[in-house]
Amino acid sequence: MPKSPEGKSNALSPMTMEEIANDANLRRAFRNVAANRGAPGPDRQTIAEVRENLDECLEKIGQSLLNGTYRAGDVRRVWIPKASGGQRGLGVPNVVDRIVQQAVHQVLSPQYEKAFHEWSYGFRPGRGAHTAIKQAMLHLRAGYDWVVDIDLEKFFDKVNHDRLMSRLEQSIADRRVLSLIRQMLVAKVVMPDGVVVATERGTPQGGPLSPLLSNIVLDELDRELEARGHRFVRYADDCNVYVRSERAGQRVMASLESFIEKRLRLKVNQEKSKVAKPQTRTFLGLTLHRLKSGPVRVLVADSSWERLRQRLKALTPRNWGQSVDDCIQRVNVLLRGWLGYFAICDEKHHPRMDRIDGHLRRRLRALLLKQWKRKRHIVNRLKQMGVPAPLTHVDVHARRRSWWALSKVRAVCRGLNNEYFERRGLYALHAHWRGNHERIWDIGLPPRVRQGG
Repeated sequence: MPKSPEGKSNALSPMTMEEIANDANLRRAFRNVAANRGAPGPDRQTIAEVRENLDECLEKIGQSLLNGTYRAGDVRRVWIPKASGGQRGLGVPNVVDRIVQQAVHQVLSPQYEKAFHEWSYGFRPGRGAHTAIKQAMLHLRAGYDWVVDIDLEKFFDKVNHDRLMSRLEQSIADRRVLSLIRQMLVAKVVMPDGVVVATERGTPQGGPLSPLLSNIVLDELDRELEARGHRFVRYADDCNVYVRSERAGQRVMASLESFIEKRLRLKVNQEKSKVAKPQTRTFLGLTLHRLKSGPVRVLVADSSWERLRQRLKALTPRNWGQSVDDCIQRVNVLLRGWLGYFAICDEKHHPRMDRIDGHLRRRLRALLLKQWKRKRHIVNRLKQMGVPAPLTHVDVHARRRSWWALSKVRAVCRGLNNEYFERRGLYALHAHWRGNHERIWDIGLPPRVRQGG
């Protein structure tokens, strides 16, 4: 049975099929599914189509859940690129099945939330990557400045169904609910080539229920770490344990590897799991560095900078055929989202953000120059922007240059200057970092964590 935060047995409230099939619960589930604007599943039915006959659809779902005739449909496999390379498989259920999964989640989640460990941060209300980083900083400040970085190999694909169901049976008495979850776990998968394959293990990412089930599985790891007196932070399947020395870290790594593989029946990725100083590891796209004087710096990992550069490059191709305003709008979406997360980093990165901004403006200058095409047209445009005619003629006509080389000459930089792009609405990392940084740090840790950390 799940444990309470204090480590005592915690009898959770009943989680019944009547609660799941309740009309109000199903309607709230549909609103949440619709808000996520997901793609259709294998049956190709869209959210808009379900909305057209919502009352009838929800009534059928509720009745089928209560009389036991509901059957989970197949799941469509979609491959997306992973940040670290390779591909990650997502499972896209039918819209109706997503509504049912969300309805189950809404009943189970509030109960299990009472029992999950305070140092678990992934897919939980009021918690996230920022609070996970802040908790890791507390461990480092306390002198635990070696990290046991545990990487679970293909975790979502390797969850043992029998062990998961055994965990659920300890808290859920309604056999209909357990049967429903088992249906969802074993739903067949439709591959991109149309081949249908059976599912024998795993909780495919993409469905509303998968994150909760993954936390239920890994809560057993959290409790084991707690019983051993370790300091740790876990975000979904990313788990870092903090110790005082490398030797202690090696002992912890060996014992945890045995527990994970023998008890949880999961696999530790030997190549990616390491015992090291935190400044040499990446956690949630960031790197933590404890200075000798005590403070802990939060730095953006090099791999995160490189991914940003590559994505900006893809969004500003030289052969962009639409308006520059459309291009800027797409870039702004990326930059706002990126800074909304990475603004947690220290001010040390301020100059680097300024360089990213400058490089982006130069790419946009090159894009504009190519759209203007002829040098005569470029000269006229720059003169209209107030660039002196002699300078414009000398710089533009001086010699044959590529668009990229031309984007850096004095006349072009003076005409297409920072203020020009600011007027066109280009978002600047350097200018908006402080506001985002202060917003992130104004949000503290959850109360239980502050007390326990």
